[in-house]
Amino acid sequence: MSTRLSDYDYDLPRELVAQRPAAHRADSRMMVLRCGAQTIEHRQFRELKTFLQPGDLLVLNDTRVLPARRFSNDGAIEFLFLEHLGRRRWKCLVKPGRKMRLGAAATIDNATLQVEKITSDGERIVVLDQDVDPYAKGSMPLPPYIGRENDVEDATRYQTVFAQAPGALAAPTAGLHFTPEILSEIPHALVTLHVGTGTFLPVRSENIVEHRMHAERFSISAEGAMKMNNARRMAAVGTTVVRVLESAERENGKLIAQTGSTDIFIFPPYRFQAVDLLLTNFHLPRSTLLMLVSAFAGREFLLRAYQEAIRQRYRFYSYGDCMLIL
Repeated sequence: MSTRLSDYDYDLPRELVAQRPAAHRADSRMMVLRCGAQTIEHRQFRELKTFLQPGDLLVLNDTRVLPARRFSNDGAIEFLFLEHLGRRRWKCLVKPGRKMRLGAAATIDNATLQVEKITSDGERIVVLDQDVDPYAKGSMPLPPYIGRENDVEDATRYQTVFAQAPGALAAPTAGLHFTPEILSEIPHALVTLHVGTGTFLPVRSENIVEHRMHAERFSISAEGAMKMNNARRMAAVGTTVVRVLESAERENGKLIAQTGSTDIFIFPPYRFQAVDLLLTNFHLPRSTLLMLVSAFAGREFLLRAYQEAIRQRYRFYSYGDCMLIL
């Protein structure tokens, strides 16, 4: 095990960061890691079903990404609307921050926003002079490593086909590969975790134990809990599902229907209690997501697999290829 931030690093050629999704959702490549044998296979996502056994259950995150990205009328300020605080007050991220200091104002549609407070995290609490729905004309909050403007395609492709619970500020990207047809052939259950910006905050301490995750809301329905309790093995689709399943309360060893929040930070040598298989995309170096997957697969084996993915020219990050860890 290692708790040093520098031990979760790797160099990625810029051209391997996927800027657009594959032509069709299921066209992605899928690297298959067998932890017991320490082997790596190169397959296609369409083959996912062949790696599952009777009694296996896919668990997916049905959160729906909010079109929370807006620009001021003059285009000078970018807003990411994080949370409605009531009484025409919103919590936002803004760029560039120097133009939105305390008391500064900007205009969106016919409303004026004024900065009422700046939090310790640099977020802005803004007050509007009239009611505005920022999502009505908003666009998808694509990650900053996608270095282009949003287009019409992003409105659907940066959303899973099973998304139904609005509330996320980023997509649960391991789920982007699924089509309704593929999903209909595999037993599955849904949970909800609304992905916030805290998931992507950089780890700033060389000792990763000192990092603190932001809490994110999640829920499990009675139907979902019943399916999961009856499963032989659970296959988590994405790190958000892992965080739900490893945080969820149980009664007499059984999952129960629940709502709550989790700030769980998973890194080696964490011992998994609920997740047996993991489908995930490739993650940024030095990120909490890479640390979680390192805990599941083993850090050295995972980083060796990442180097193989770079040699094989896999596509990385949100719109990229995926990895199945058995």
